[in-house]
Amino acid sequence: MSSQIKDFPTVHDAYKFLRQLGASSKLIRHVTLVGEAADLLIAKLHQLSVSFNEDFVRLGVAFHDAGKILYPEELTAKGNNHELAGEELLIAHGVEPSLARCCRSHAQWEAMECSFEELLVALADTLWKGKRISQLETMVIERILGLCKRDYWELFVEMDSCFEAIASEGDLKLSRS
Repeated sequence: MSSQIKDFPTVHDAYKFLRQLGASSKLIRHVTLVGEAADLLIAKLHQLSVSFNEDFVRLGVAFHDAGKILYPEELTAKGNNHELAGEELLIAHGVEPSLARCCRSHAQWEAMECSFEELLVALADTLWKGKRISQLETMVIERILGLCKRDYWELFVEMDSCFEAIASEGDLKLSRS
């Protein structure tokens, strides 16, 4: 247990930390695949000149399922025990609480007040496997509108195309998981 906040300069440092906590190769593979989806979202947001904390998004994706170290059965079966457990595990080991919160917010975004970056983590975790959730996508688009001056429908069409492009690779990513 650590009272000092840890620093993770890269996603690979986060993966190394997760391995030290006992993460399986399957869990690391999962967060890597979700990270690929996040990278595509990040690239699109850069293209739109949207200002946000991309390091938070990348690290949030890396850590979002840390609780599956304690509940490995939830890597292959439905369950939400890993959410709070992951947040507590990460905080106990010195991860910034706002970052550790992604363990809950990636799945509980409907019931929580989430930052834009947390919503991006949740969206990447949905799109990577080919799933689309219109309510989450709309929340992200509305946040983007608040960060850049764009026509709603123009932005909607552009982001919808981005979301579909990421989701269309879901079957391929699932086969790699």
